[in-house]
Amino acid sequence: MLDFWAQWCRPCRLENPNIVKAYHKFKDKGFEVYGVSLDRSRDKWLQGIEEDGLVWTHVSDLKYWQSEAAKTYNINAIPASFLLDRDGRIIAKNLRGQSLHQKLEEILD
Repeated sequence: MLDFWAQWCRPCRLENPNIVKAYHKFKDKGFEVYGVSLDRSRDKWLQGIEEDGLVWTHVSDLKYWQSEAAKTYNINAIPASFLLDRDGRIIAKNLRGQSLHQKLEEILD
């Protein structure tokens, strides 16, 4: 899953515990998360990762809405996520809460 978020984004931070739960439940079945932050401050970005227990790979160019990744994926609101198959094709977008868990059960079980 490609997950666009930021430390300052309250809806992102509220969804993070759900992603953490899904990650720990499905990581042994091949589920991976790649976090892309739209933060401007490295310190705040790293603080958010630590506070929310986000143990997967993270990147940020610290360019806020001018982030190259955000431009590539046409991100104009966060949180935003893309569930990718093993070939990198988008198979679902913006799954949150139980919807994420249901889709992961469907494709990984």
